[in-house]
Amino acid sequence: MGEAPEPGRPADQRAVSGRRGETAAADWLAERGIVILERNCRNRWGEIDLIGQAGELLLFFEVRSRRTDAFGRPAETVNHRKRTKLRQLAAIYLSKTEQWDRPCRFDVVGILTDDRGDVREIEWVQDAF
Repeated sequence: MGEAPEPGRPADQRAVSGRRGETAAADWLAERGIVILERNCRNRWGEIDLIGQAGELLLFFEVRSRRTDAFGRPAETVNHRKRTKLRQLAAIYLSKTEQWDRPCRFDVVGILTDDRGDVREIEWVQDAF
């Protein structure tokens, strides 16, 4: 159920780029005071890229890395289907960790990289959906 690789880019290269983007996002967020609680939080229905905390607020992050913004900013690529899936995964996480009463928010971190995969730009969209 994963995304198709970018045109002309093998799926394994896309996965490496995605992991690099998630690491860059986690480090960048931590520098801004976000405590990263979990990375790649998986269950049988999917994965949440990052789960963080700011005070009492629980943050669910989707991280999107792209080499170009020719077809839109990376953060804009989180479609309705992905938002629905992330809400479901967050509900499972909240249930499993017994944190139903905790305030939470869904954010997106968009990352643009150069051709070598080095980060050129990071965009943090808070309360994205």
